[in-house]
Amino acid sequence: MNEINGNMRTIQQISAVRAFVHAARSENKTIGFVPTMGALHEGHLSLLRRAKSECDVAILSVFVNPTQFLPNEDFEQYPRDLSHDSRLAQEIGTDALFSPSVEEMYPNGCLTTIDVPDLSNRLEGALRPGHFRGVATVCAKLFHIVQPHRAYFGQKDYQQYKIIDRMVHDLNLTLTVVSSPIIRDSDGLALSSRNVYLSQEDRRVASSLYKSLKSAEALFHEGENDAEKLEECARSLLRKESLIQVQYMELVDTETLDPIKTVESKAVLLAAIKLGSTRLIDNIILSRNVEGNHSKSNGANHN
Repeated sequence: MNEINGNMRTIQQISAVRAFVHAARSENKTIGFVPTMGALHEGHLSLLRRAKSECDVAILSVFVNPTQFLPNEDFEQYPRDLSHDSRLAQEIGTDALFSPSVEEMYPNGCLTTIDVPDLSNRLEGALRPGHFRGVATVCAKLFHIVQPHRAYFGQKDYQQYKIIDRMVHDLNLTLTVVSSPIIRDSDGLALSSRNVYLSQEDRRVASSLYKSLKSAEALFHEGENDAEKLEECARSLLRKESLIQVQYMELVDTETLDPIKTVESKAVLLAAIKLGSTRLIDNIILSRNVEGNHSKSNGANHN
């Protein structure tokens, strides 16, 4: 069933969202797209606001994608509240909310997949084998369905952003992939739908992750370029919290995600920790030059 809530259209069928997009494109309107798994927070909303400001039509998708979850992960427990998400999206002025079922997206299973191995097999991919294959595949499906001019992703999932950007480039998809800054809580914790899993004590120490990244950034701006020393600076702060298990803390090239030994001009420090049963990821870009948000165009000009 497809509904109109205020000025926002809620759509479950692929055919209906394609018809909606076709009508908008026939009027030469630009389409901004924010793909999510729901449980919306201010990070998602900042992407929607940017889509609204830069495009004529803003489309949000809410789909908890089973193919990006490992067998022992939280697919069944992942927070879902479509009515809450719908209300927030409508308040921002989202034009359409696409919320397909698993059966709608994968009516006959999923035999075809997309892999970006060089970017996917390290860091998050090493800990969650197959995860990014599911992400790339569902994003490719969504891009073909929604046909956006611009798709918006948060910098918190930096590796994911680079994988999607490379996929779009390699497959000659005519859209622009846009990355927006991380939205943080008052204590620096990056907003995430999975933060609801944190116990009160876990939540108290979770801010140490951002503090550790900032300590490495401070050392970098003092003149330290050695990657190992910068990584150790961040790790040493986290070791003070017995509840934290560091899964990785690695300085890599901002484009290739290859590990580096020395920060020449710019690099990204990527981190993942475990607090109880909850994983948290974060990152910080180290650069001595102030730069704007990432945005790349791949074969299309959508001003």
